[in-house]
Amino acid sequence: MPAIAKIPFWAIATPIFAVTVLLVAYLGFGSGGVILAFVAAALPGSVFAAVHHAEVVAHRVGEPYGTLVLALAVTLIEVALIVSLMAAGGEEAAGLARDTVFAAVMIILNGIIGISLLVGGVRHRQQNFSLDGVSAALVALGAIVVMTLVFPNYTVTTPGPYYSESQLILIAIVTLVVYGAFIFTQTIGHRQFFLEDDDVEKPAHRAVPPNNAMTAWSSIFLMVCLVTVVLLAKKLAPALEATVTRLGAPNALVGVIIAGIVLLPEGLAALRAARANHLQSSLNLALGSALASIGLTIPVVSFLSIYMHTHLRLGIDNKATLLLMLSLFVASLVLRTGRTIILHGIVLLTIFVVYLFTTVVP
Repeated sequence: MPAIAKIPFWAIATPIFAVTVLLVAYLGFGSGGVILAFVAAALPGSVFAAVHHAEVVAHRVGEPYGTLVLALAVTLIEVALIVSLMAAGGEEAAGLARDTVFAAVMIILNGIIGISLLVGGVRHRQQNFSLDGVSAALVALGAIVVMTLVFPNYTVTTPGPYYSESQLILIAIVTLVVYGAFIFTQTIGHRQFFLEDDDVEKPAHRAVPPNNAMTAWSSIFLMVCLVTVVLLAKKLAPALEATVTRLGAPNALVGVIIAGIVLLPEGLAALRAARANHLQSSLNLALGSALASIGLTIPVVSFLSIYMHTHLRLGIDNKATLLLMLSLFVASLVLRTGRTIILHGIVLLTIFVVYLFTTVVP
């Protein structure tokens, strides 16, 4: 049987449908409302297909490289979305990267980890994970988050929530260094920290890895999906921003929506892992995605901002800073022992609900 025949039909049909919608949209066929409806339908489908193909590649390379591949694939989508919208929006999009990255961190720390701990706790009462691996991820995440989203409010060279050009270059480099150090720790230096504690192979991991041909096809479809997601989002962005404005909601809601679209499939993957009692894999996915999101997005948009001679707003306001500090503090307490229970998931989800509500009603 050809390798491509082993790929689920929807994972092949979805990117083909997305490419067709893009061709119709950019060639100007059909009415605007109908095309936007098809674009809105094709966008989440392309994201899910991209994550499916990333999971195939991840299964081939094994852990912890698998979760790293998935996190990088999702982050590449996010970076490309932000860069394309910034390039089209100019000064008006100066705060889009900040809003999206902040939303991604809050969604992951409180939403994805919270629901994973809750569902895992309901099903298994108590779950265990490697404390060393999670601690390493939280150390790197805390340092990057504060330097990129909080510290700009306290520098005085440039007024407001901005870095000067030299400061922005330094922070971009430092962010890459910290993220690179984490990747080295995860894949080479202390790979054992990010593996399941139980050496016995579990049923969910007994599937035979895909062969080279199937991996190659999934890699091709993954790249097609990444490109279509960027172009579809760029086509949908004006309507999304207009809808948010018409509803009278803050512009930060656009960043939440973008982050939610991008992170939904990965959140479901983390949830499935926690439900199957693979909490280590679930946390690797979540925290690795948060680190990749901020560790790669901020340097890319920083250098883009310098190149385009635009002012990049990075500092978050006092309300957001308080919620961010609370999220980091509670997450550190929740993940400090290597064991989780239902209560931990409920508390994190409570913070997540407050964050969403106060984004719409500040």
